[in-house]
Amino acid sequence: MGSQWTERKPVVLVVDDERDHADGIVEAFGKLAVKALAVYTGEHAVEVLRNQAVDVVVTDLKLEGKVDGLDVLREAKKRSDSTEVILITAYATIENCKEAIRQGAFDYLVKPLDIDQLRTLVERAARKALAAPSWQVQSHPEPESFLYEGIKGVSPVMQSIFEIVRRVAPTNISVLIEGPSGTGKELLARAIHDNSSRRDKPFKPVNCAGLTETLLESELFGHVKGAFTGANTDRKGLFEIADKGTLFLDEIGDMPLTMQAKLLRVLEDGIVVPVGSSKSTVVDVRIISATNHSLPKLIERKEFREDLYFRIRGVNVSLPPLRERAADIPILADHFLEEATEETGSHVKGFTPAAMGILTGYDWPGNIRQLRNAVRTMVVMCDREKIDVQDLPPEMSQQRRQLPGPTVAPATPAGASLNDIEKKAIMDTLARTQGNREQAAKILGIGERTLYRKIKEYDL
Repeated sequence: MGSQWTERKPVVLVVDDERDHADGIVEAFGKLAVKALAVYTGEHAVEVLRNQAVDVVVTDLKLEGKVDGLDVLREAKKRSDSTEVILITAYATIENCKEAIRQGAFDYLVKPLDIDQLRTLVERAARKALAAPSWQVQSHPEPESFLYEGIKGVSPVMQSIFEIVRRVAPTNISVLIEGPSGTGKELLARAIHDNSSRRDKPFKPVNCAGLTETLLESELFGHVKGAFTGANTDRKGLFEIADKGTLFLDEIGDMPLTMQAKLLRVLEDGIVVPVGSSKSTVVDVRIISATNHSLPKLIERKEFREDLYFRIRGVNVSLPPLRERAADIPILADHFLEEATEETGSHVKGFTPAAMGILTGYDWPGNIRQLRNAVRTMVVMCDREKIDVQDLPPEMSQQRRQLPGPTVAPATPAGASLNDIEKKAIMDTLARTQGNREQAAKILGIGERTLYRKIKEYDL
């Protein structure tokens, strides 16, 4: 499939009650210019189809629960004739295949899957879907940003986060996002706003750690002329500016206690009084907060108000450090490379397997922010078609020397068979890439189809 579509990237929904299988298919689609997401029940698939534009559905015929693959097919066609459905089955019979085609299935494949064949089939189905009239949602429309532009992840932990955000975004519930610096907390907050009914209203971020108490109070609530030295004119605060929209309170754990009390009062009654004024204004603002601290520990130390904590913690989302979601590094690196090449006009087209292997194994203490900056620098400095080991940042040099190669024979007991050595190499590489089979295949120097066959052969 080419890297560009005439209008937009097609959306592909993968449905399989075997999570590893579904996630593996999504990973395999990383080579295609599509937006792929996985769900693990027929019921969830139906819910997605009812609320979101989907171009291609890849679904197992047999699913646990009351909704099977044919039910998913019927729902997809009910919602949009242009949605193409590919069925996967381990029990292909003339009867069920005929029934699937009769009900509008694009095609079907028999397990074990040939990944290249599935990619080709998805490409054909996507082109057919995009050539059809535009998809029209029948109820509860949600924007395409539901797919979290700028937030990439195929790891199980990110899929769980996407599920939480998908459910909470359309509501007005307050959200608290926890996680180390650089993990994408503001991006996630923007995704929640962009998928809410407030998306056409302002999204206003404020860093609670970057302002003095006086300036923070003025920033949030506004002030009148003469309220303090330097207040030469009246000024609206972010609560008023963000009325009917979303206010993102970044690093709320660093907010002074006196400001916490004032914030709590506004959150409870929705009334804002500018500094130096007696005139109040009623506002309707959704609050999304973020912190890299443990707020319960701050509460124990009397540094954060418990009542405020429970007020902002309607739903809690915890973003893990990048080292705990290494399976997402290849897709993030490719995304940042695409951004950087578009910005700089560079002709760099990707990463060598060796370079990507090191990127995947690095600890990334600065998390996603560090990865993005590193990729931008590498794109600017690289004069080859692909970024290679010598283009990596200096801080990775030491770790590069320590990373094990794809062979692990030294750690294998003497006298082990070649099969045992091969099995351990695959196991160790899969563990190192947190189950990312595409990346594991690159590190091992074998094709994805070969890796899938070996995984099945060794029952991994």
